[in-house]
Amino acid sequence: MIRHRPFGSGHPYSVDTEQRSPVDPIAGEPVILGVRTSSDVTAVTIEIERDGATEILELGPTTRQSRGQVVDGGHLASAQARLARASGGWQVAVGELVAGEPVRYRFIAVGARTERTRWFEFIASSWANSEVALRVACGDRVIPGTVTILSDGDRVHRLRFALPLARTERITGLGERFDALDHRGSRLDSVVFEQYKSQGAERKTYLPMPFAHVVGADGWGFHVRTSRRVWFDFGESESDRVWVELEVDAAPGEPAAEVAFYAGSPREVLDAFLGDVGRPEELPSWVFRLWASANEWNTQAEVIKQVDLHREHDIPVGSVVIEAWSDESTFTVWRDAQYTPSDDGSPLHLRDFTFPADGAWPDPVGMTDELHSRDIRLHLWQIPLLKMRPHPGGQAAADAAAAIRENVLIREVAPDGSLRPYRNRGWWFPLGLMPDLTDERAATWWTEKRRYLVEEIGVDGFKTDGGEHAWGRDLRYLDGKRGDEGNSLFPVFYAKAFGDLLRSAGKAPVTFSRAGFTGSQAHGAFWAGDENSTWEAFRWSMLAGLSAASSGIVYWGWDIAGFSGDVPTSELYLRAAAASAFVPIMQYHSEFNHHRLPLRDRTPWNLAERSGDDRVLPVFRRFAQLRERLIPYLAAEARKTIETSAPLMRPLYFDHPDDERVWEFPVQWMLGDSILVAPVLEPDASSWRVYLPAGEWVDAFTGESVAAGVHDRPTPIDELPVFVRVDDWPALRSIFDTD
Repeated sequence: MIRHRPFGSGHPYSVDTEQRSPVDPIAGEPVILGVRTSSDVTAVTIEIERDGATEILELGPTTRQSRGQVVDGGHLASAQARLARASGGWQVAVGELVAGEPVRYRFIAVGARTERTRWFEFIASSWANSEVALRVACGDRVIPGTVTILSDGDRVHRLRFALPLARTERITGLGERFDALDHRGSRLDSVVFEQYKSQGAERKTYLPMPFAHVVGADGWGFHVRTSRRVWFDFGESESDRVWVELEVDAAPGEPAAEVAFYAGSPREVLDAFLGDVGRPEELPSWVFRLWASANEWNTQAEVIKQVDLHREHDIPVGSVVIEAWSDESTFTVWRDAQYTPSDDGSPLHLRDFTFPADGAWPDPVGMTDELHSRDIRLHLWQIPLLKMRPHPGGQAAADAAAAIRENVLIREVAPDGSLRPYRNRGWWFPLGLMPDLTDERAATWWTEKRRYLVEEIGVDGFKTDGGEHAWGRDLRYLDGKRGDEGNSLFPVFYAKAFGDLLRSAGKAPVTFSRAGFTGSQAHGAFWAGDENSTWEAFRWSMLAGLSAASSGIVYWGWDIAGFSGDVPTSELYLRAAAASAFVPIMQYHSEFNHHRLPLRDRTPWNLAERSGDDRVLPVFRRFAQLRERLIPYLAAEARKTIETSAPLMRPLYFDHPDDERVWEFPVQWMLGDSILVAPVLEPDASSWRVYLPAGEWVDAFTGESVAAGVHDRPTPIDELPVFVRVDDWPALRSIFDTD
């Protein structure tokens, strides 16, 4: 076996052994050409044709590079990883590339038999000035003479330009970012990626946007109007410039990309941006109540037990998310349900199922009705894939066959140039088929299979998990888009598809997603994704919420104190619960632990038992009940946010863009117009330093007046620094009254 894939898998942060790197070679720079072979191959050569001559080069063995062997959150499919471990990698560096010169090559492997690949081709590209390549939609801050393109003479592959950066200006926004609020002096990129944990350390995100606020000086912002990958250098290489580089695909001499500039305050900049990409939709006030879930709540009895425990401990809950509800094959059928598969892949209805009395879910309708009678909404977990491992049978096999037959799948370019169904290249649900939810017909085909869950069982929303599975520019969407243009848009349309289903059934479009991109603002709620139970992750998550809010995401939350690994300490759990009571979505969740004991559920009663700390239940109860009293305020402020574009979870620079001190306290926020929140982010803190900007304030837990400035606020475990504008205190006093 010998394999060369010029574009590789499309993993944005890893170069495959068998790919071409860079994918679009550059004149004057070497290009690495590689193959992967079966273990019996003893030598590999490459035959290169260029400038009328043929050259034969030997490839050297190289360390195999497989994302299946690296814990980076973007593993290769496990089947490919096993193949990689039993195979050999070979690479060669080819230099002396000439701009505009066609290069043709193929590989020859010698082993038990001689094998040759097909011929591959590229044209070496070069950088050149091209002011016409960048269209400026409004305003113009592009530094003259900095617009350059990377072109092979036939197509333009990249575009680069620079913007001015004043000494006092700071860069923020950029979607959900975990590492910092101000990105001046750093580099980052904009591409949807599943970084499993440690997002702040890796500087990778599920929900990027090529949109930035530039705060300070006269105040402005910009949006690179593209769904392709963008790289930013925010004054790292040149302190007075922002360099922007992005993938494009255009003919030379034509506009290849567009950038829009917005002037004014942060709120005015955000309002103009949302006017371009879509505004948030108001969701019902019940989304502000506590959300509860654990991956191991996998039976009807367990779900009812857990909601009973909420009632027993006087901890109000408003939404339950069930992750492990389905047969883990179709993600439309309840586990243990008995039915006759629909051979043509058409949607099933409630009448098609029998639910055994001794099964995991003996009465989904009765369970849903019981939750509703307690004023609790039900949400079911989803993934946007047809699971193909293990080999599907029954309804899953019928759905896969129907998806291919009905042409509703994303496809990829095969080695012979034909199109075949794309197989998921990520580590999660490897080799799964992926419906093209960016296409209205395909999205309807997919969501109709779930209609009975909404209309007949009464489900209130969906946890639209995943969304980061589309890798590679060799993908083809049903409207003809290549993967490099369509992949980051997929999670936007994924949430939209499920929101449209709910809306068509007369329900609010409540989806709960972790992945997104520009345009996600208009589609449901979001959480910060998978993270460990550490203080560091706590801080990262708060930064993520603030940057998401500054980019127009209104309904955002996180897994209280992290969802992964052993349970958090009681101190971390309670500090995180306190902070979560003052973010738009308050929710806890825990990952699958194979039902091993002791339990790792993040319920307050399990944390109390595991820690032996008798403060856990009363303190968590205090914040959960405070949250209930806060709901009318949150609903009113969310409505105001949607009307004005001033974020609900608002970084302090929004209201005080000229106050340099707010940047010294980045993890503080206004919750609406009246409440300032400063979470405690370190262990063993008996007090916490807080900055109160201009105005008069009241300490929400003591009722004492506090002047603007820096204060060290005592922090008992059942309080956190929260302050209310003095004029609003009479109306909000009762929220904090716990007597």
